[in-house]
Parts: sequence; structure tokens; C-alpha cells
Amino acid sequence: MTTVLRGRKVLVTGGSSGIGAATALALARRDCEVVVTGRDERALRAVAARTGAHPLAADLCSPEGLARLVEEAGPPDVLINNAGLGWSGTTEAMPGTEVRRLLAVNLAAPVELTRMLLPAMRSRGGGHIVFVSSIATVGVGSEAVYSATKAGLRAFAAALRDELDGQHVAVTTVFPGAVRTPFFRRRGQEYTRSFPRMLPPEEVAERMLRAVERGEQECFLPRWLGLACRANGLLPGTFHRLSRWFGPTS
Repeated sequence: MTTVLRGRKVLVTGGSSGIGAATALALARRDCEVVVTGRDERALRAVAARTGAHPLAADLCSPEGLARLVEEAGPPDVLINNAGLGWSGTTEAMPGTEVRRLLAVNLAAPVELTRMLLPAMRSRGGGHIVFVSSIATVGVGSEAVYSATKAGLRAFAAALRDELDGQHVAVTTVFPGAVRTPFFRRRGQEYTRSFPRMLPPEEVAERMLRAVERGEQECFLPRWLGLACRANGLLPGTFHRLSRWFGPTS
């Protein structure tokens, strides 16, 4: 189902930097009413100053924070679940607090926001929900929990798409590879590979919005990474041996 974005109200989580901030700017060029949310109030205000978006600081880890965000933001026509956290290291070395934070922000929050905002979309006769997953759904070494949250997001989106068939609410899942954002520094390990090349967040944002406008169900960035996902499904052992040399990471 195609979606006309121009003039629509869009809620973007993780809107203080990276893909979220670039998406707010791309939406502003389409004359959208944009609400950006994140944890960094100062960064959100800076994004708002550049884009005209309405900034709302929120803690996506808590039910109270999610409920307050839904109440203050009001019902959007389009929900872009972009917020995400990373952590790099062995599973046994990962603190339990970090495990719970990744599960909360990367998976539970998008599920809850979707659940809370769907009734308003249906009552207005339509809407569009976007999930920013990752190519890490194939399973990336030293990012086991992160990979699991992004794979769970893909499964939820696929099931939701089937559930909403015929109800005029579209679902698009985006699978970026490495993107030039603060994500890698924050996860505790910089991106050091020369291939795949890092994508600018502006390119990811524009391609994601085109996928929404065209009604694409899944969008891989760069496009060839979709082949990598299919290869992983067909020949997982071979794929993971090769991925140590040139495979994607996020």
C-alpha cells in the first residue's frame, strides 16, 4: 500500500541524531508535521531548530515514558520506529542491565508504541508503520543480543503485516548495513571495515521514505544486502564463514 507523506503527521523515535535526525529533515522537505523523540533534550532541540519538528524527550525503557509520549505526541499518520541501542562484546561479558536496555528499546518499545497507536490509525482509515531493523538479523558475532532484537523486530513486522492485511495500515521494515552515525561509538566499538562502505544517514533516510511512499514491505540498504540475507537462509554455515571476511555488520 502506497502512502502519501506530504502534509502527514509523523512520529520519529531516536530522532536526536543519525538516521532519525536525517529522517526529520527529509520529512520537513515534504511539509510533514514531524514529532521527534529521544533521550537527549539538547540534541532534540537542535534537530527541531533545523527541521521545524516538535521535540519530545522520552524514556522508551519505561511504560510511563511510552504512555506519556503517546499522550503528548498525539496520534500520528506514520510511526517510524527508529530508536535503537547497540552493545559489542561476548554475551557472557554483557551486563544484565545492558541486555534489558537493548530488549526494551530495540524490541519492546516498538511493539508497545505500535500496539498503542494502531487503534487511532484504524479509526482514521489508514496509516503506515516503519521498523528500522538491521542487516544484523543474519546474526553478527559479538552482537548476539542486538542481532536477536533486530531479528525479533523483523518477525513482528512480518506477522503484523499479515494481521493488518486489508485494514489500510501498511508496514515497512528497513534493513540498513553500516551507517555513519554515533551508533558504533556508543556501542563500544568503532566500525573498521572498508567493505561494506558506511552509508550516510541522509541516504538511508531518503531511501526509507521512498520505500514508504512506494509501499515496499522490506527495504535493504544497500540493496545487495538482501541477497546476503537470502544466502544466510539457504546456506547458513557457508554464509557465516564468509561473513568473517567481508560480511555486513551494523
